[in-house]
Amino acid sequence: MDAPIIELAARVKEIKASPTLAVDAKAKALKAEGADVLNFSVGEPDFDTPPHVCEAGKAAIDEGFTRYTPVPGILPLREAVCHRLATDHGWRYQPDQIQVSCGGKHGLYNMAQALFGPGDEVLIPAPYWVSYPPIVQLAGATPVIVPLDEASDFDLDPAVLQQYATPRTRGIILNSPSNPTGSVLSARALEAIGKMALENSWVVISDDIYDTIVYGDDKLPHILEVDPRLSEQTLILNGVSKSFAMTGWRIGYTAGPKHIIAAMNKIQSQSTSNPSSVAQKAALAALNGPQDFPRQMRDAFVPRLNFIMEALTAIEGVTCVRPRGSFYVFPNLSAYFGRQSQDGRVIGDSVALADYLLEEALLATVPGAAFGADQFVRFSFATSMGVLEEGMKRLADALAGLR
Repeated sequence: MDAPIIELAARVKEIKASPTLAVDAKAKALKAEGADVLNFSVGEPDFDTPPHVCEAGKAAIDEGFTRYTPVPGILPLREAVCHRLATDHGWRYQPDQIQVSCGGKHGLYNMAQALFGPGDEVLIPAPYWVSYPPIVQLAGATPVIVPLDEASDFDLDPAVLQQYATPRTRGIILNSPSNPTGSVLSARALEAIGKMALENSWVVISDDIYDTIVYGDDKLPHILEVDPRLSEQTLILNGVSKSFAMTGWRIGYTAGPKHIIAAMNKIQSQSTSNPSSVAQKAALAALNGPQDFPRQMRDAFVPRLNFIMEALTAIEGVTCVRPRGSFYVFPNLSAYFGRQSQDGRVIGDSVALADYLLEEALLATVPGAAFGADQFVRFSFATSMGVLEEGMKRLADALAGLR
């Protein structure tokens, strides 16, 4: 007798696994087989977590701080988040307006589960981070993709936003600096978003995970600084993953209106409970300790950014908006669509091109289709200059090999 086939829930059938993690896994598998793969796909700094942060984690273990903590995170850590938000931005929050989660993605998931449901629409500018639409879908709501234009440096056009807003719109997700483009939303765009949000009672979700990795001296505009009236309908999401090279520690945090955070705590209490106690102690050391590490990382990224931009734009047919933040570039490689490799393979889209680059040039990248922008391919420059130099040479050679 054959075993019965167990049906999966409909929600699982509607979403795909994270493409960035899938590419990273494929690249690591090739590398394990001995291939000299250069990995430009993974979204994490190539720096070790600062020693004082690691020591705090070790001390937590030695001191037996290994049991359950309060669901929203330990009070000292939530107080440290409040202090950072006040010191860095002038925003005043209380600990009961803060939730600490198992990474920034977890905070976004809790938010969507607490706020959205069937019939709701959530505006998501594209290119977008790969997990925004699935997180909205898993809440039963509908992601509405708002296209951004490369010609305007991926800034949001208020007129275009208006075209996609409907009476069912409940919120909008912002990510500035952006993953994958590194672009920044202008004050003009944020003013328009704020006006529409106030008029229509939208919730504004501001994913600020790259806010410490910014190039140039100008202070970037932020939705709460452009229109402080939005504080009661805005959620700020951040974490220590990017700013302190703590991706594996899995600590994110959300700041927002007390009743929304309370609802998110309900969701977290019935899913993961508290984040790791040890990781919380490490994050506390990061937020309360010296704040020069993010600046040191940013300074190290600048020559890499300059190099990769020069290398990319030197390739015939390639255009690339210069990032103002994050550690990604998002070149437009669509000039090579429709061409063939030497073995007759036709490059029809960004997925085919990314596969070609991985198999033929041993370059791991992420296709733009994963970010809602099929003309592009994402490269992380959070790697050594030697890897960047070899990688850009391989890219130029691989593209030149297409006919």
